[in-house]
Amino acid sequence: MEALPTAYWGGWRKGIAIAIATGVEERGEGFPMLRIGTCSWKYPSWNRLVYSAPKGINYLEEYARRYNTVEIDQWFWSLFGEDKVKLPLSEDVTAYRQAVPDDFRFTIKVPNSITLTHFYRKRKSDPLITNPHFLSPSLFESFLFLLQPLEDVLGPLIFQFEYLNRQKMQSQNQFQERMEEFFGVIPSSYTYAMEVRNAHYLNDAYFAFLQRNKLKPVLLQGYWMPPVTELYRQWHNHITAHKVIVIRLQGPDRKGMEDQTDKRWDRIIEPKDEELRAIVEMIEKLVERGSDVYVNVNNHYEGSAPLTIERFRRYLST
Repeated sequence: MEALPTAYWGGWRKGIAIAIATGVEERGEGFPMLRIGTCSWKYPSWNRLVYSAPKGINYLEEYARRYNTVEIDQWFWSLFGEDKVKLPLSEDVTAYRQAVPDDFRFTIKVPNSITLTHFYRKRKSDPLITNPHFLSPSLFESFLFLLQPLEDVLGPLIFQFEYLNRQKMQSQNQFQERMEEFFGVIPSSYTYAMEVRNAHYLNDAYFAFLQRNKLKPVLLQGYWMPPVTELYRQWHNHITAHKVIVIRLQGPDRKGMEDQTDKRWDRIIEPKDEELRAIVEMIEKLVERGSDVYVNVNNHYEGSAPLTIERFRRYLST
């Protein structure tokens, strides 16, 4: 058996190359890939965990020496009024491409100006105001145009939808009909992934909808969704039908974690040993079955995304 390039971390699982470090120059043709990275990257408190200094450095360039994927979250926050939509700055897009090697991959959350049905409310008693940009093909194509410098390092583009009550979306059928209309007119050459936060949407009709529209599943750990391992047990035939799968480890209590850490993300606050070990076992099965898997870890999951990844790697190697 040929030795893996030194950039590979991990090993062989039933003849499958698992790469979870950066700098992979080459992998065996046809081998599925496991990529593990974080949700966002510019955290000065990762000094010494990831970075050489807390400031005055190119964070993404140093990040990309350690990991081979990252989730861009900042462009999600884009809706600031009916006539105020903020899309990525072209100079930022270019700078991000220049900071990473050719084998790096970005997963990107699609702007919420496209995925929000209504504007956020300051108070629950405030009236709902429809977002006129919801599922706008023209706005989405403007977003894609700005991403062009990243095209050779793009992983899945993630459509993340908030929990949709009946005021915002009358039914799952209506949601899927709106989605199919949208995906029928936008460019089909990209990899699109779907995250929903309505647990009751996760049924045969939903997974058939994903397959029909060539959408990849996003399995979310946190935010009141069923555990990803439970979803895998229930729907593994549907999930393993996809060649690309995104798993996002978010955690159940964002504000609670921020209160405990004071937004300093350099230690594990709430270790989830059994849960993480079960997730690793599930991911190994997915890769063994031939899927490319992206794992995006949030600081809010255990308190420090880089330290969670180190724990993940230890479980993977046992």
